[in-house]
Amino acid sequence: MKKKPVKIWNHNSLQRSVIVMFKMPLFIVALLFMLFAFSGCENSNDSSSSSSSSSSSSSSPPTSLSSQQGTNLNSEQENTDSQQNNLREWPFLGKILREETEIAKNLITKNFLLIFDGSGSMAELQCGAGRRKIEVAKEAVSDWAKTIPDDANLGLVAFYHKMWAELDLNPVADQRENFSEQIKNLWASASTPLTQALEKAYAKITIAGKKQLGYGDYTIVIVTDGVADEPESLSNYVNKILAESPVNIYTIGFCIGENHSLNQPGRTIYRAADNPEDLKKGLSQILAESESFDDKSFQ
Repeated sequence: MKKKPVKIWNHNSLQRSVIVMFKMPLFIVALLFMLFAFSGCENSNDSSSSSSSSSSSSSSPPTSLSSQQGTNLNSEQENTDSQQNNLREWPFLGKILREETEIAKNLITKNFLLIFDGSGSMAELQCGAGRRKIEVAKEAVSDWAKTIPDDANLGLVAFYHKMWAELDLNPVADQRENFSEQIKNLWASASTPLTQALEKAYAKITIAGKKQLGYGDYTIVIVTDGVADEPESLSNYVNKILAESPVNIYTIGFCIGENHSLNQPGRTIYRAADNPEDLKKGLSQILAESESFDDKSFQ
């Protein structure tokens, strides 16, 4: 009897393949197994390729992150280089020396510019040992001015009663009497415009720097008993001064503790004074700090 032809079913259907195997000769069954094995290898290769591609794409972000980190480091280096260039160029900051600029006889003169807070809170008796804070502070800074060497320069920026008292930097020997008179006439009233005072002080310091061709020592001394009207603006201006100049900022916080925007450890010098003795001691340490600045500049 003649056999009927065997119909080959789709090999992707396992159930039908098993039925066919029982009806086929052995060599055809073996051939089908080989086809299944070959198909499995292809699927495995495709899966490996897909996995490899996925792995490759997943490893891309670290490369991108590394590139971004490199960019950030370059940006930080550029900022550092820019600040160093500014320090080298101060007080001219890219501007040429004009012919009318008066050159100082002593290029290494020390410069002290006092910012005096005459705001309304200085009228309080707290921390004054029975006296108003402004009277204690006026006496302390007048005594301090007498200890400054004659070959140094002294200047003043004071705010009080919505007014300003100012003295440009000049030799202490010629300035003491005028300085003491200006301090004597101050009284406590109004707000605390420390940012504006710092701007005025820095402008005077920069003029002195031009006269000394950037040589010498420059210190802004601040005596204050309160928070600035605009703390964030004050911090930004402090950052500007420290970034582009060698000017030192020395603050005595009178009866306000150490929580002040001018207190930036490692960047500014800050002393807290809670009584008249601490205030005088803080002022007396300014000259010692000035000596340490000189020593560091020659190391």
